[in-house]
Amino acid sequence: MSAPRRNTASQRGVGRPARLTSMVGMAGALLLTASTAFMALRRKGTEAAKASAPASTQASARLDEARLRGIIRSSMEAIITIDENQRIVMFNPMAERLFGCPAADALGTSLSRFVPERFRAGHEAHVRQFGVTGVSDRQMGGRRILYGLRATGGEFPFEASISQFGDENGKLYTVMLRDISAQVDAERSLQRSHEELRELSANLLNIREEEKSRIARELHDDLGQQLTALKMDISSLELSAGTGADARAQLRGMQRLIDATVASMRRIAADLRPVMLDDLGLVPAIDWLAIDFTNRYGIDVERRIDARHTIFSRDGATAIFRIVQEALTNVARHAQATHVDLALYLEGDRCILRIADDGIGAHERADAGRKSFGLIGIRERAHGLDGSVLIESGKGQGFAVTVTFPLAALQQDEPFSDNPENIEEEPLQ
Repeated sequence: MSAPRRNTASQRGVGRPARLTSMVGMAGALLLTASTAFMALRRKGTEAAKASAPASTQASARLDEARLRGIIRSSMEAIITIDENQRIVMFNPMAERLFGCPAADALGTSLSRFVPERFRAGHEAHVRQFGVTGVSDRQMGGRRILYGLRATGGEFPFEASISQFGDENGKLYTVMLRDISAQVDAERSLQRSHEELRELSANLLNIREEEKSRIARELHDDLGQQLTALKMDISSLELSAGTGADARAQLRGMQRLIDATVASMRRIAADLRPVMLDDLGLVPAIDWLAIDFTNRYGIDVERRIDARHTIFSRDGATAIFRIVQEALTNVARHAQATHVDLALYLEGDRCILRIADDGIGAHERADAGRKSFGLIGIRERAHGLDGSVLIESGKGQGFAVTVTFPLAALQQDEPFSDNPENIEEEPLQ
């Protein structure tokens, strides 16, 4: 157990709970040691020894014994002492309440009656090993949750510390334990809420993607066809007899406006969801995205894609494309970069995506102190496919995002091929 560090004036409010926890831990350790020593002294103190001691010493010993007994009885922790045969020799009132068993029924019986059957062999071996180590006290279980068995047959989780004390008569082991059912239930509830939020986030991303796809298709197919038909009507009107020079000039202006509208509509549709992602596959869509990014922002994107013959599922391809899109958007907004390296490759049973720029790095960006929802979105998309995200950045050393996916997670649902030669064999629906 380490001593608590000194806190500065600005840390005093934060340090108080830590000091309180440390004090409680020290008190528990002292109580645990005292309990073991108390039982050893009781076992060692024979009537002959008492008779040979001076009256003042006997009175002092009785007073110390009464104090220790009072502390043990009033303890908020359950305290149980066992001998080398793991028979119970002390069972305080809190242990009675925790296990639902009177001390009179517990004393002299095996501790295993309060351990679930599936853990008994391991528990007995643990206590024996603890006796061999010579360590005076330690926390039981480490980070694992221990379980006790009530007299009614119900199980409950607990955390515990164990102490040993040995003399010529053998060893005694004292266990101090606390019911943590409420804590475990709260942690499980928090975990369930976290998982539900993850599922909600994934569902919202899917709904958003479907909506983008629908709007992009309507813009490209419906509105695009109508604008094309309007342009053909204007061309026909321009070529018809009786159209004056001024009217033809005006019609040509209308054609140019329609062309600009069609270009804007296609750009908007591609931003929502590029048609080539569904029609040609992931790799051509990434190539188009990189070229469009360079044309818009003047930032060169060097591509190293070694997955051109890999078959990705629709969800997998969408997730990778959106991660690349978000990463490039972050570069354009914040990085002040001139060059981007984009790599997509396979390594064993993993698929690795890495986007790195030569910009100013995360610590120097204007939004360095703000929460990046773009990175949160990248993490959520990666998590939805059991992937992991690694962020690397340094002052003036650029910014890099590496996303690692299990390859199997990218190929779970109905696949489409990124090999253009197979488009006719496996048409998209």
